[in-house]
Amino acid sequence: MTATSVQLALSLGSNINRYRHIRAGIDALRQHFGAVICSPVYENAAVGFAGSAFLNMIVLVQSASSLAEINRVLKQIEDDNGRDRNSPKFSARTLDIDVVTYADAAGVIEGITLPRPELFKNAFVLLPLADLLPHQRVPGLQQSYSELWASQGARGQQLTQVPFDFKR
Repeated sequence: MTATSVQLALSLGSNINRYRHIRAGIDALRQHFGAVICSPVYENAAVGFAGSAFLNMIVLVQSASSLAEINRVLKQIEDDNGRDRNSPKFSARTLDIDVVTYADAAGVIEGITLPRPELFKNAFVLLPLADLLPHQRVPGLQQSYSELWASQGARGQQLTQVPFDFKR
């Protein structure tokens, strides 16, 4: 018997060599998960610290792996792209990849809170999800991503969609 594949929404962000690291992250995700569906890429100011602007996006992938295994893979991709694990939580980074949703799971799953709390705090997580999955319900809520975006909006954060060449 094989495990059932589920959809995951992953957030990607970078503010160091941003285009190179986002592209490298997408390429690594393709190598590991196969097909990826990419949201538009948004530029926004650093949140929680003074620093260079970030590029952020959401990538949808399918996987039959456990959440713990997926998280291990994502941390390895970050490390392969020079992620400094000794820097403060809110600091510049080459590449940050987080699981935002894992199927329709809500709550603490394998030690990870889902959906990721940043979905409800940061426009750069919610807007790309509303772009990709406007009518899909947010896990644990009776609202779709587009309804949540309409009710919460940018929360005072300024996002600018930027051109991005997803080709290798």
